[in-house]
Amino acid sequence: MSAPCPICGKPAQQEYRPFCSKRCADVDLQRWLSGRYAIPSADDEAEGGGSEED
Repeated sequence: MSAPCPICGKPAQQEYRPFCSKRCADVDLQRWLSGRYAIPSADDEAEGGGSEED
C-alpha cells in the first residue's frame, strides 16, 4: 500500500506518484514556485548562533 496524496489525501496513482493526479502535482509545483514551501539553510543558524569573545 502506498502513501496517500500529500495534497488531497486520496490514494496515489502510479502515473503521478506521490500524487493522485496531474492537478495535485501542479498544485504542489505552484507552491514551490511561489515560495510557499522553503528549505531552511544551515547558514541562518551559523550567522546568529556564534559566540562573541571580548
